[in-house]
Amino acid sequence: MSDQTPRPGSVALITGGAGGFGRALATRLRDADVRVVLADLDSERNRGVGEELGVGFAVLDVADHAANVAVVAAVEAEHGRLDAAFLNAGIAGSGTTDALDVEEYLRVVGIDLHGVVYGTDAVRPALRRAGGGSVVVTASLAGLSPMPTDQAYSVAKAGAVAFVRSMAPVLHPEGITISAICPGFADTSIIDPLREHFAAADFPVLTADEVAAAMQAAWAGADPGAAYVVQPGVGAVPYRFQGVPAAKTATGESARIPGALRGPL
Repeated sequence: MSDQTPRPGSVALITGGAGGFGRALATRLRDADVRVVLADLDSERNRGVGEELGVGFAVLDVADHAANVAVVAAVEAEHGRLDAAFLNAGIAGSGTTDALDVEEYLRVVGIDLHGVVYGTDAVRPALRRAGGGSVVVTASLAGLSPMPTDQAYSVAKAGAVAFVRSMAPVLHPEGITISAICPGFADTSIIDPLREHFAAADFPVLTADEVAAAMQAAWAGADPGAAYVVQPGVGAVPYRFQGVPAAKTATGESARIPGALRGPL
């Protein structure tokens, strides 16, 4: 993944924009003369982030498909185009493993997975109208190596990675690249309940800016469908997915998947 600078004047939408990753990314893009719109839940604090950084702010519940479509329409109406979408909104579960908390499970999956699916569907026409663009999904290392302490989060992030990989060959012919970044533990509010344990173990955590740097690089330099692991001291490296055994024909040869099932890539 090359670290290319976005074209000045481009327009970028960041969901979950008022959190640590969103704020750090918005700062980077603003300094690169990108027109940024943060999208997040309506609160005085969240609106204040946009005002503090001097970027746009839109109210958005990412788990609401119609709301995603409306926000994209508003961004296009104000700025005339959309070049990149960073689908970054996410929450973690409580870590309780005694019994399933159905309400919490649905909330985590609604934001972390459905928010990615709905967001991609909403921005796709706008990116096409702009002549192509990029969708960067904030997944997690938990989407590649599930966490036994947070099944809902693991399910949602693994689903987000799978969605990125399945959509890449569909979007690529339209000039749209979709990719995922999979950070390890990072210095955001999600690790607050465990922060003292990281400190006691002298365990390194990512800064928000390290993750934002990977997100920015993925805008212009990511391979379609790629998932980049982001770890302290390592940087962003592509995850190598292991292939599955192929079906065998009656003569013992590996069967080829029909072209219609492989997609256009």
